[in-house]
Amino acid sequence: MFRCRIQTQEFQSGKHEGVKMRILMIGAAVLFSVFAGNHATILAEEPIVIAHRGASGYRPEHTLGAYALAIEQGADYIEPDLVVTKDGVLVARHDVYLSSTTNIADHAEFANRKRTLDGKTDWFVHDFSLAELKTLRAVQPRPSRGTELDGQETIPTLSEIVQLVEAHKGEGRSVGLYIELKRPDIFEKAHEGFEERFISKLEKIKTAEIPLFFQCFDADFTVRFAEKSDIASVLLLGGQKDEVTGWYKPEVNLEDYLDKVEGFGVNKALLVKKDGSPSEFVTVSHKAGLKVHVWTVRNDQLPKQFTRVEDELKMLFEAGVDGVFADFPDTAILARDKFIQPK
Repeated sequence: MFRCRIQTQEFQSGKHEGVKMRILMIGAAVLFSVFAGNHATILAEEPIVIAHRGASGYRPEHTLGAYALAIEQGADYIEPDLVVTKDGVLVARHDVYLSSTTNIADHAEFANRKRTLDGKTDWFVHDFSLAELKTLRAVQPRPSRGTELDGQETIPTLSEIVQLVEAHKGEGRSVGLYIELKRPDIFEKAHEGFEERFISKLEKIKTAEIPLFFQCFDADFTVRFAEKSDIASVLLLGGQKDEVTGWYKPEVNLEDYLDKVEGFGVNKALLVKKDGSPSEFVTVSHKAGLKVHVWTVRNDQLPKQFTRVEDELKMLFEAGVDGVFADFPDTAILARDKFIQPK
């Protein structure tokens, strides 16, 4: 199932949910028809499937169990979102706060740690040591997916995730890490020399011959990372409302970053215009030699234009994306394989 390794190594050798999915991707059917029937010319390489927070559709996100299941299902990459503990350890959480993905509210000993940051009152990762965080248990943030696996796993460290990947590598199963850093602005202030140590940590992972991407929403940090490391750097874009068109556009000028990063990780709404016709996003990126990875495909959260997730995935592959982030990686893999080799 892991057929894209050569493509990924070429990508790495170069120099270098902001907008909520209320966006309905108006006219997705139009986009589908524009790209249909052009597989060979659009797809020079096979798109990758990235397990979004692990196989988070099946297990609580960012747990070793979710990552292991994604690897077993054949994901090309697993995606750890990283935050930093009070004592400087990289751990996997999607947010810097803890209430939605752990049982911290049940820990009376931590009640007085709750505080307000950036207008949100919660418990924050960087106020706790690793030992304290290891007393918590992961829970499913989307109760509609079922909570029967709540309380079974702890918050994993990056080192533990790397060990998991290496263990499967030893079994003959190759998988990469698609690492996102959350809120570098917080951690740079809290830990002197953080940026250099973080880059060094990822460089060490690279020496283990684990395929690697780095992604971040912080454009300045992403550019600095790209200048200091040859690990593939991806700028994440959520999009913002364009007051003139009434639709969504990238929150940065793409041309300012075409020679600074190796790809964009984008909200799928940015692939279409207000009238449903395809935007220039993929075309502009590909002309500059950049990859486009799109987020997030969820079997249980479809845009209104689709009744089957397979149809949404096919539309994205037809649009020429180079990879998809999926909560249910097995579904995305099946759709990708069917698209590559249609019956």
